[in-house]
Amino acid sequence: MSASADIAGLRSYEAGDRIRLYAVALVIAVVAELIGSFSFVLGPGKVVMLPMVWALLIGAALGCARTVLPAPLSLPLSTQWYSSAIVQPALLLLIAKLGLLVGASLPKVIASGWALIFQEFGHFFGTAIFGLPVALLLGVRREAIGATFSVGREPSLAIIGEKYGMASPEGRGVLAEYITGTIIGAVFIGLLAGFVASLNIFHPNALAMGAGVGSASMMAAAAGAIAALQTPEAAKEVAAFAAAANLLTSTVGTYFTLFISLPFTVWAYSVLEPVLGRIGLRPRVTTDSQTGDAPAAEASGYAELSLVERSAAWILSGVLVLICSGIATGTNPLDAVPGMIIMIAVVAAGYAVYRLTKSVVPAVCWVSLIAMALTYPDMPGAAEVARLTGKVGFLPLTTPILTFAGLSIAKDVPMFRRLGWPIIVTSLMANAGTFLGATMIAQFFRH
Repeated sequence: MSASADIAGLRSYEAGDRIRLYAVALVIAVVAELIGSFSFVLGPGKVVMLPMVWALLIGAALGCARTVLPAPLSLPLSTQWYSSAIVQPALLLLIAKLGLLVGASLPKVIASGWALIFQEFGHFFGTAIFGLPVALLLGVRREAIGATFSVGREPSLAIIGEKYGMASPEGRGVLAEYITGTIIGAVFIGLLAGFVASLNIFHPNALAMGAGVGSASMMAAAAGAIAALQTPEAAKEVAAFAAAANLLTSTVGTYFTLFISLPFTVWAYSVLEPVLGRIGLRPRVTTDSQTGDAPAAEASGYAELSLVERSAAWILSGVLVLICSGIATGTNPLDAVPGMIIMIAVVAAGYAVYRLTKSVVPAVCWVSLIAMALTYPDMPGAAEVARLTGKVGFLPLTTPILTFAGLSIAKDVPMFRRLGWPIIVTSLMANAGTFLGATMIAQFFRH
């Protein structure tokens, strides 16, 4: 099915199919929480498999097996596009929760000073420093520029598309990074962050700053894995520092990548390619017409949700979170309802400001700022807001989000295959670089 056909299917989506999607997501999220956390030793550290990872994997498996599953579980491509569209509204609930944590911890965040500011250089240069040499050794050519100048989220697609065009090698590279991050980025960065945290080399707050890579889902996965290895109080600080770093990366990231990291990556490519390109593998990145404008259209082909659909996504995702939180903590989900209502109200208010200001500033920024204001220590009622919203667990928030992400993955698999394994390895190295680079800089400035 073509991207245009998928979008048409999304726009004509029936209410019954929407209900079925949420029902399937509920079952997956509950199963993932019941499985719980699982860890295994890997060399000097350990890998932690959290419920959010199970949710993404189960969702992806259902999507890929849609042709052999019975009708109630079979998710057509139009359903997968709809699931993709739900991820962003669901993420705003996580952003609200993180903003509430940041507000309460803002004095500690501010006290971190230079560590929080300078770790951003690790985010923006780490992708190229770690990813570009590997790409050239694997035989990737100019695609490496698009794949390693950033973590390849939507702003990066726009920057490369405008400067080079999506049919260019650079366009194919950033598209590979985008798809890799969408399909396995959260799982990869979550496993990596948990493993690095288990080594006890870096301070948890330095790791948390490294987790703020500029992608909410990847940040959630990394911060969740780090927080799972800490005490409850330290876990709150991890979430707060990760959110603060992610907000900083998201707000200044577009300008930094456009004016600094992209020119740096182009320069580094011109220096390294004549040397590493000679000893690397033959180019393996697909260069036929299939990887031109059509994949770019598929990658950006999400239909805009109506306000009613968006509001339903906030509420129903909130219900899923309450159920997951009840299973994870063993508490009555109804006790967390007031806190969830506050979070949904924060999301609605932030989105309203976003629309009233003509979408100049991203919605995540407005949601974060409103949430931080509510729990800032000098704000009247901050303690009560923090108490109520504190009953909504941080980790259970990530499970429904990655459930919807998992259910949307299968539609990208054909494109994923066409891009080839060297560019996928390159993308994962870039993701590792942004996390490790920022973590090392944050650790240095902490001392």
